[in-house]
Amino acid sequence: MSLNIVVMAAGKGTRMKSSLPKVLHKLAGRSLLQHVLTRTAALDADARIVITGHGAEQVEAAISGPGLRFVRQMPQLGTGHAIQQTVPALVAGGSTLILSGDTPLISTPTTRAMVDACEGRQLVLLTIEYADPTGYGRIVRDGESVKAIVEHKDATPEQRTIRECYTGVMAAPTEALKRWVGQLDNRNAQGEYYLTDIVAMAVAEGVPVVAVRTTDETEVLGVNSPTQLAHLERRFQRQQADALMEAGVRLADPARFDLRGELQCGQDVEIDVNCVFEGAVTLGDGVRIGANCVIRNATIAAGARIHEFTHIDGEAAGASVGEGALIGPFARLRPGAQLGAEVHIGNFVEVKNATLARGAKANHLAYLGDATIGERVNFGAGSITANYDGANKHRTTIGADVHVGSNCVLVAPVTLGDGATIGGGSTITKDVAAGQLAVARGRQTVISGWTRPTKKK
Repeated sequence: MSLNIVVMAAGKGTRMKSSLPKVLHKLAGRSLLQHVLTRTAALDADARIVITGHGAEQVEAAISGPGLRFVRQMPQLGTGHAIQQTVPALVAGGSTLILSGDTPLISTPTTRAMVDACEGRQLVLLTIEYADPTGYGRIVRDGESVKAIVEHKDATPEQRTIRECYTGVMAAPTEALKRWVGQLDNRNAQGEYYLTDIVAMAVAEGVPVVAVRTTDETEVLGVNSPTQLAHLERRFQRQQADALMEAGVRLADPARFDLRGELQCGQDVEIDVNCVFEGAVTLGDGVRIGANCVIRNATIAAGARIHEFTHIDGEAAGASVGEGALIGPFARLRPGAQLGAEVHIGNFVEVKNATLARGAKANHLAYLGDATIGERVNFGAGSITANYDGANKHRTTIGADVHVGSNCVLVAPVTLGDGATIGGGSTITKDVAAGQLAVARGRQTVISGWTRPTKKK
């Protein structure tokens, strides 16, 4: 049986007070619309249709996916008018699932239950009971049968006492849906074409109208303002925090935790407060993350310690930290940083596109870019690899057991052999053979009897 998934994403979102279309505002690092599309990806749909309108070009450029099709609603004259625009694009027969692009946390099990209940023959509504249903369309029943949805502005005082509300999600027999939306009119308080009016049409035709109820308010909460977005962000982050803690992760404070991607954790992982994880992050057994760290697209092996205020951003290339390594505080690992076991990267050290073998250390105020560092290297405070000549990047290769003194500049391309020593304050422009000492600095001059200048009175 065929399945269409339609996502309404045409609204302006006036209350967001932003030039960005509402559905592109981000929740946990992903747009609201992308959340909806991701959460329905597991459904075997024959057509996936996104209805755009306000900021259509921006929305369409930002969202992509296999088999995704865009239909524009110009102007925006209500939800029923939006579905009217999709009629030519709907795959015939079967069912059509209709979702809202500003309701991002709808769950896959719920959408699957909606489709299963529809079976191409019933109109299915997702409902929920609210203690305060103000603003929501009310479910009007005759016993167990749903007879109508009445919008809040059109509801009678008696109908406004109903607590069961329509969530904006429905599944309908496709051929009946096409027929019903063609019969809609806009004779109501808003002067819009309400999709909810098809309930009465289904009842008149004898098509069963059933409700799938959810008790999870979070999955049906929509976003209409920055306040609502922030509220939903905290709800979603708490859900993710709870899932991690149930799996054994120790979070110092789940209210101060942000996951904006995918986080895989081994046993006995500890995460302190105010940490942000983005992209794909893997933490091995016994990893400890200090407070105020940002980690993006990285793999951190067992027993590693990431001290406070460390920033790791692997971007597309990724970054990795080996077993038992110590990173930070105030360290920065950039794309292509590949750190071996027991590596030490200390405060205000930056590593980019560099490989450090087991036991290598750069403990203070250093830059290692485009470099290959051997085992047990000690890279002194204030030293850097000068990897850029103004046009091209060049690589520095440092063998095992090399000692680089403080305040040195290694001008790439250059190679330091195993066991070499670089005297502090040196600028190295030529290769240094294994075991050699290289010193490249001006001779110290001492002037006796020199007097410091004084200001004229």
